[in-house]
Amino acid sequence: MNANLSPFAHFGAHIHDLLSVYLLPVGLPVAVLVVIILTLIGRGKTADAGTQVEQQEPLADAAPLDSRPAILVVDDSAVARAKLSKLFEAGGYRVDLAKDGLEAMEKLQNDFFSVLVTDLEMPNMNGLELIAAVQGSMETEDLPIIAITGHDELQARVHDYQGLFGIFKKPWNDRELLKRVETLAVLRKKPAVN
Repeated sequence: MNANLSPFAHFGAHIHDLLSVYLLPVGLPVAVLVVIILTLIGRGKTADAGTQVEQQEPLADAAPLDSRPAILVVDDSAVARAKLSKLFEAGGYRVDLAKDGLEAMEKLQNDFFSVLVTDLEMPNMNGLELIAAVQGSMETEDLPIIAITGHDELQARVHDYQGLFGIFKKPWNDRELLKRVETLAVLRKKPAVN
């Protein structure tokens, strides 16, 4: 071996000697075997991918996500909306959000909801006004409503409203609130489309 070679070239020369003397006689059959195994694995993954595509097709024909019961959450607090949305989506519901009563009324005109969960203290149209508007409309008078409030005096006023199926004080108990929604979501059925 040439003594003038750099350390890397020297190392490469040793690797070359090792491969040619010891591994080449064994290396060729091993290399062929590795290629065959990798080819078979590649075919298996391709077959798996084809199976996955075939398995995904029936899911596309399955009921759309919109068939889940829908909950309308109305709260001016982005944090409260996010927490409620996460809770109800984990419970298997489709969730729509509104930041005040006016936005909620628009959503109620455009979509069908199984339950309305509303804060009471909000700008533009507060929860008490929203409840009155919902109960005063022929299209939504049967909509179960749950109120959420952080104020005791508002909690006392809500008892006067019919169609109200619960008042939860902030911070609410997730389990109890989800149980109440589960009970109410089956009460209101979407009208059949003719």
